[in-house]
Amino acid sequence: MNSLSSATVGDSIAQLVLILEKTISPDHNELTQAQAYLEQAAVSNFPEYIRSLSELLAHAGHSPVARMASGLQLKNLLTSKDPTVKTQYKSRWLALSDNIRNYVKKNVLGALGTETTRPSSAAQCVAYIAVIELTQGQWQEVIQVLVTNLTGTNEASPNVELLREASLEAIGYICADIEPEILQTQSNHILTAIVHGMKRDETSNRVRLAATNALLNSLEFTKNNFENETERHYIMQVVCEATQVTDTQVQVAALQCLVKIMSLYYQHMEFYMDQALFAITMEAMKSDVEEVALQGIEFWSNVCDEEVDLAIEASEAIELGRPPLRTSRFYAKGALQYLVPLLIETLTKQELHDDDDDWNPCKAAGVCLMLFANCCENDIIPYVVPFVQGNIKSENWRYRDAAVMSFGCIMEGPEATSMKPLAETALPTLIDLMKDENVVVRDTTAWALGRICEVVSDAALTQSHLRPLLEALVIALQAEPRVAANACWALSSLAEAAYEQAAETRHEDSKEPDTYCLSSFFRPIVEKLLATTDRVDGNQANLRPAAYEALMEMIKNSPRDCYETVQHTTLVVLERLRAVLLIESHQNPGDRSQFNELQSSLCATLQSVLRKVTSLDAPKISDAVMEALLQMLSGPGGKSGGVQEDALMAISTLTEVMGEGFLKYMDSFRPYLVVALQNTSEHTVCSAAVGVSGDICRALGVKSLPYCDDIMTHLLQNLGDQNVQREVKPQILSVLGDVALAVGPGFRKYLEIVMQILMQASQAQVDRNDYEMLDYLCELREGVLEAYTGIIQGLRGDTQGTSGIPSGPVTVELAQIEPQLPYIFQFICEIGKDSDRNDGNIAACAGLIGDLIVGYGTRILPLVDNEIIAELLTQGRRSKTSKTKLLAIWATKELRKLKNQNTVAADKPTY
Repeated sequence: MNSLSSATVGDSIAQLVLILEKTISPDHNELTQAQAYLEQAAVSNFPEYIRSLSELLAHAGHSPVARMASGLQLKNLLTSKDPTVKTQYKSRWLALSDNIRNYVKKNVLGALGTETTRPSSAAQCVAYIAVIELTQGQWQEVIQVLVTNLTGTNEASPNVELLREASLEAIGYICADIEPEILQTQSNHILTAIVHGMKRDETSNRVRLAATNALLNSLEFTKNNFENETERHYIMQVVCEATQVTDTQVQVAALQCLVKIMSLYYQHMEFYMDQALFAITMEAMKSDVEEVALQGIEFWSNVCDEEVDLAIEASEAIELGRPPLRTSRFYAKGALQYLVPLLIETLTKQELHDDDDDWNPCKAAGVCLMLFANCCENDIIPYVVPFVQGNIKSENWRYRDAAVMSFGCIMEGPEATSMKPLAETALPTLIDLMKDENVVVRDTTAWALGRICEVVSDAALTQSHLRPLLEALVIALQAEPRVAANACWALSSLAEAAYEQAAETRHEDSKEPDTYCLSSFFRPIVEKLLATTDRVDGNQANLRPAAYEALMEMIKNSPRDCYETVQHTTLVVLERLRAVLLIESHQNPGDRSQFNELQSSLCATLQSVLRKVTSLDAPKISDAVMEALLQMLSGPGGKSGGVQEDALMAISTLTEVMGEGFLKYMDSFRPYLVVALQNTSEHTVCSAAVGVSGDICRALGVKSLPYCDDIMTHLLQNLGDQNVQREVKPQILSVLGDVALAVGPGFRKYLEIVMQILMQASQAQVDRNDYEMLDYLCELREGVLEAYTGIIQGLRGDTQGTSGIPSGPVTVELAQIEPQLPYIFQFICEIGKDSDRNDGNIAACAGLIGDLIVGYGTRILPLVDNEIIAELLTQGRRSKTSKTKLLAIWATKELRKLKNQNTVAADKPTY
């Protein structure tokens, strides 16, 4: 057995058993050899290999380890977390002969109930074969076989309990991984079998647990059952009874079912809330068993989430003048007086050395309290503030911490006018608590200060509080990483709030404020943040990224009188980036992720400072900036998608700052841009490259023409590539418009193919019940409209005014696309009739309508003068978004001028 590589699939089952047993060997060499053998076996003769694995799994005489390993290997040949690989595995299975597939299915079904290890490997194999075949309309009998295993006598089985447990596991796996409509016709059989395994008289907790987990996975299938009152009562009775069993695993699974039921079937829960759910979940929240308490808290978090959504729906319905489709039962408000004290009590049970990654009832209670505040707004204040006032100076650190946490949790939700006086009163105490002897209290206090700065910033920006608050936060930057990270966040929120306050008093919207309340503190804060990014323990508690984020916010939200510090920071960041790139090539591969993260942070900070640099100063540093960014793209870190994306985003900012001056970098940058556009496997990189392409064209204008062939070739290839993430495609369409606008008549050589692509894209249809796909359709349409707009403006020889409203002479180039006008207006009208259109679609339609009117004049009056377009523009003028409103008003005026011009022409006497 020393030479595994000499074995073949044709060897005996005994040989395969020995190989499989070595897949759990502690000897690394044996393990590697075994895996290599199995991978080769799958490649060399897949049908025979999968057949042998199923035989081994079905034979009860083999060792439990070998049978479990064979099931695992078989399962891994059927499914994958990678969608592309999963599709390949599906095709490979379906390509097998019927004889092989039927043989394997017979073996895996026969293995159910014969394994001594849990969970059942056979159940997973049955499930993943079923998921593949049921979607093809095949193996329809598998559900009936599994149901019979549960409800029939099955006395012939050596272990009825194991068979029922494994069959329920298989049903659960199938339901978790298949679209509900595939099993719609069999949902009643599935539900009957599951409920049968959950009933109170079920003696086996293992069967009951498997049944409850299967129900959890199948709840999406039960919509029709929940619509039927009798069936709903029975399901709810069985689930509620399962929450009362002594077995913790069953109890937790049953509570998970209630959490999911509340999300899926909120409108049917009123009767059960009064009769059982409130009491069951309240008792769960009191449980000393963490898993049980977590589910009780999660239930009410879901209730709050659902009722916040219902409040939004009700508000939207009022705006549209119609009744809401669903109404809130206000369970959260009704439960406030009972549950808030429980949540606060749970907050007092925190541990000194809680692991940040461990989710526990204390953390869940904090999140739940925030959700209650968002849901119940001012109603929560009287149930929290007395506890805060009574315990914020408690001798017990846990109560001090719970008081601060409770106060921070209710900052958002209640009206700012109600919270501002409370925050102003609390600030001196909170600032003092930044010196608390307990690190947990200081950490929570820094977080609570951040919440105040973010939500009721006016309280923090008062003259009496600002200086002591800033001093406390700056001192905290030198504290433990967890405290310092929260101090960074508080400074970020404070900088944004201070800038917004100053911006409200400026005279010209387009200009930065001359100064703000942080100006005298700006330089020392920036210096302290730079020092914090250099801390040796900066990799703990996410401190280094938090410090860079705060630095970016300080720079982004800086007035004119802080510009000197911005300039200095630019040089510091640039020097750090150079230093990192210099030593990067000497680092071990194990340190690569840390270096990539540092490069990303420096890149993002560089973007912030570049946006603030004036057009006079930008050329002084642009060579050094571009050199560093190209070095990032060409170095070892450039192979990381994150580093590529960050470098491209920084280059995008540089193009905006440099304008036509960016031209000198194009020859050196072009190869990296092409590589990024071809990187379809990492959609964020591809998306960033598409964005940079548009930025380059806007910055360089007609001077981008020599580079357009490369850009257009890869943009058009990506549009036709099925592997490109769909979210990138609307962006590509929009960039086609940028290219056209930049090069004007130079776009003619791309015109025919682009107009064909736009016509195809405009005809896209999606499932109207899928909200994600509806959003995508709106984005796609907006991309098409923006492309048309760019093409028309470009061919017309437009220049963009500062208002964003096109102006400029009409050119004869427009005649080339005149035959397309009826279709373009048909597309606009289709959007006008679509109730699922969004505000962005209306804005893009209005802009395009205006451009078409200016471009073609009275020739298009028959196409544009109709009720659908009139209503679309009316909707645009009523929009709350200034861009949409502005474009709709402009387009309406152009249409009115067109009609008047036509009337005058018609009335002119002839001689």
